[in-house]
Amino acid sequence: MPLAHRYALYLAPTGPWRELGSRWLGRCADTGDALEPLPGQAAESAHWTRAPRHYGLHATLKPPFRLSPGNSPADVDAAARRLASQDDPFSVQLECEPLRGFLAWRIADADKQGRLRIQALADAAVRGLDTLRAPSTPDETARRQPHALTPAQRAMLERWGYPYVFDTYTFHITLTGKLAGDELEQAREGIAAFADPLRGQAMPVMGVSVYVQAEPGADFVAARHYHFDGSHTDAAGAGYLDGPAAP
Repeated sequence: MPLAHRYALYLAPTGPWRELGSRWLGRCADTGDALEPLPGQAAESAHWTRAPRHYGLHATLKPPFRLSPGNSPADVDAAARRLASQDDPFSVQLECEPLRGFLAWRIADADKQGRLRIQALADAAVRGLDTLRAPSTPDETARRQPHALTPAQRAMLERWGYPYVFDTYTFHITLTGKLAGDELEQAREGIAAFADPLRGQAMPVMGVSVYVQAEPGADFVAARHYHFDGSHTDAAGAGYLDGPAAP
C-alpha cells in the first residue's frame, strides 16, 4: 500500500460495467491510462465526464480522507482486509438515474436486497476506517458547502467528514459531472446507447478496493482490490473484476 495524500475505500465496478463505464469516462482507474471512447460517443462527453474521470470509475463506500498522525498505509491495508473478510459476494441491479444534478448508475428500485447489502457495506466501511481519518480542515469543510446541506447532512459532515453517509447515503457510480437541460438529456442518451443492453443483468459485487491520490490535485487510482474470500489483488493485475457472477 503506497504512501499517499488521500485514501478512499471504493467499490470497483465489475464485468461490462467496468469496461464500458471506464471507456465512457475515458480513463482506467487501475492504471491511470487514457482509454479510447466508445463507438459513437459524443465529443462533448469529455466535458461531461471531467469531474468523475478525476476519481476513476467507482462507487464510494468510505470517502477520501487523509491519514491521521500515527497511522500508516499498512493500517489502511489492514482495515480493508478486515472489512472484506466480513462479507460475501452478492450482486446488484443497476439503472442510470440523475442524482444531485449528475447522472449515475444507481441500484434499481426493485432491488431492495441489493440496496440493503450495499448500505450495510458502506456503513461498515465508514465506521471501520474512521479511526484512520485526519479531521477535516476548515477549507475541506467549506468545499462541501455546508450552507447548502440539510441539517442531517451537516451533522454527518461534522461527525464523519462527509455529508452523504449512513441515513444520507445513496449508492451511485458517477458517470457525469453536474449537468442541466439539454446537456443532461444528451448525456443520458449517450449512456443509454451503451448501458441499456445491460438492463436486467446483475452486477457482481466481489469485494472492496482502496483508491489513492498520490498528491494534492492528482487523479485517484486503484491501489489494491480486496476480495470477500480473503485474498487481494494489486490493481495492475485485477483479474477478479471480470470474474464469475456472484450468487
